[in-house]
Amino acid sequence: MSPPRRAIIAVTSASAPLFEGTHTTGLFITEALHPYKIFTEAGFEVDLTSETGSYTPDWLSLTPDFLHDDDLAIYNNPQSDFRKKLDNMPKAVDVDYSNYGVFFASAGHAALLDYPTAANLKRIAASVWDKGGIVSSVCHGPAVFHNLIETATGLPLIKGKTITGFTTEAESVMHIADELKGWKTPLVEETAALMGATYKRSSGVWDDYHIVDGRLVTGMNPASAMSTAKAVVEAFEKL
Repeated sequence: MSPPRRAIIAVTSASAPLFEGTHTTGLFITEALHPYKIFTEAGFEVDLTSETGSYTPDWLSLTPDFLHDDDLAIYNNPQSDFRKKLDNMPKAVDVDYSNYGVFFASAGHAALLDYPTAANLKRIAASVWDKGGIVSSVCHGPAVFHNLIETATGLPLIKGKTITGFTTEAESVMHIADELKGWKTPLVEETAALMGATYKRSSGVWDDYHIVDGRLVTGMNPASAMSTAKAVVEAFEKL
């Protein structure tokens, strides 16, 4: 029996000051919006959820370099389907996780803060995986893989698999590596190592790059959100 043609996009509930307190990180909008658009166009029913049912937009994701044209119009319209679902997300604990065949962890730097301990988001992801669905992430989304356990083996879900995600080099390029160390949570490459996964990346930190490892699909950065979501759909069609 095929998994349900229904996707759930995880959103970070966290927010925090970055760039020495001058800006606030939260959800990187297009990392949720682009998968939402791709999944919807592919005929999936799509829901969004966060651990607390709330979100804060990441300041950088609202700048014209990242949010423009149709994406900007959708986000700025509180009556768009995306905004209505984003603004009225259920808490992850209230989600019937048996309904989904795809789990996609969107991100933003703030995901490093709440995803590692987001027990209810992990339950949804584990349920999707256990029934043969696709588990996916983009950018800092692999933070949700920290201590995410595969029921069948009792081992980390990503152990022995290959993933990508936001590079440690990019944190330095953005001049926030020292601030992130103060959060005392693992970066994406560190999560991969801790959970026994192989981390791979493109040569350029801003390249559009994703990896498909069976039912696990991961993207490297905001520019990869759309191609990662398309790869998720392709992987789902092969189930």
